[in-house]
Amino acid sequence: MTDPKDWKRRTKLVHTGTRRSQYGEMAEALFLTQGFVYDTAEQAEARFISVGDDEFIYARYGNPTSRMFEDRIAAIEGTEDAFATASGMAAVNGALASWLKPGDHVVSARALFGSCIYVLDYLASFGVEITYVDGTDNAAWAAALRPDTKAVFFESMSNPTLEIVDLKAVAALAHGVGALVIVDNAFATPVWSRAVEMGADVIVYSATKHIDGGGRALGGVICGTKDFVRKVAEPYLKHTGAAISPFNAWLMLSGLQTLELRVRAQTDGAAAIAAALADEPKITRLVYPGLDSHPQHAVATEQMGGFGTMLAFEVAGGQAAAFRVLNALEIAKISNNLGDAKTIATHPATTTHQRLSDEQKATLTITPGLIRLSIGLEDPEDLIADLRQALALA
Repeated sequence: MTDPKDWKRRTKLVHTGTRRSQYGEMAEALFLTQGFVYDTAEQAEARFISVGDDEFIYARYGNPTSRMFEDRIAAIEGTEDAFATASGMAAVNGALASWLKPGDHVVSARALFGSCIYVLDYLASFGVEITYVDGTDNAAWAAALRPDTKAVFFESMSNPTLEIVDLKAVAALAHGVGALVIVDNAFATPVWSRAVEMGADVIVYSATKHIDGGGRALGGVICGTKDFVRKVAEPYLKHTGAAISPFNAWLMLSGLQTLELRVRAQTDGAAAIAAALADEPKITRLVYPGLDSHPQHAVATEQMGGFGTMLAFEVAGGQAAAFRVLNALEIAKISNNLGDAKTIATHPATTTHQRLSDEQKATLTITPGLIRLSIGLEDPEDLIADLRQALALA
């Protein structure tokens, strides 16, 4: 019999973690239950003392459907375990808050999603010291790390300007002082992730994005060692109510089955669109890690292999011009989500990153003319035509 650990990723995405009931159902079962029944009071007492691998107490603690999703995502990410959360931000908050305490020191990349900055600011209000650095500058990481640094945190590919952190180099520096490496890997996706190989200790995903892939439900996941997931993260998450809904976990299981096919097609589309927009006169800056012009192209090539489904571009004329482009799009839809089967256009300065100060936006090059694109499953030629007609009105 073959070992499931030896299966290729596409096989793991379909089969790993499956738990079948006595009925032998083909599709993953949805256990839509809050609690579980015990045969005896003694059995209930024993379970509250020690929970077995296939035993459950309460859906806030764990559920068979949720556990299938956790086992499957851990298998493809290459970690020992995973805990599924109600959203991507619940995963970010859970990974950080469960590990840190007042007086701890964290070094973080400054280029982050607005809600990630909020979480770090909130932790700082409770006495966690945060040092922000240019995530693309390895020397800045080395200078900021201290013997008492408890963790480093960064997005492997930043939102929305697609900066690439040299994960391997930063992990080596962090481990040199005994710090935990916590990586938000949402833009990289599990398909292009080599985070474990590069040295990440804890990987978080917003499953709301590419894992679901259809814009249907919220979800997140924390991947790591069994000790971190079950002894550090799980107690915090289960007592603060951050567990994923079994129904949402069931949807995520369905999304995982087609994840690789979708993400590879979307990545191909993003590459074709980036190439087509390279000579557009209305675009003053084009950002895609697959282009030789991207400052971290070599790093992205080494640590990902593929360059993802996201790109960004800046149009001359600032916010007014960007809004004209957005309003003229016919196929791409205006929204603040990403990773959907539908192409999504976002104006970060006024939506996802609007709470940042003008100074912070300028530092992160989130300009009034910047548009972020999440490439969907439409034909790239149709998307290129749609973007060109919209840019003509910029």
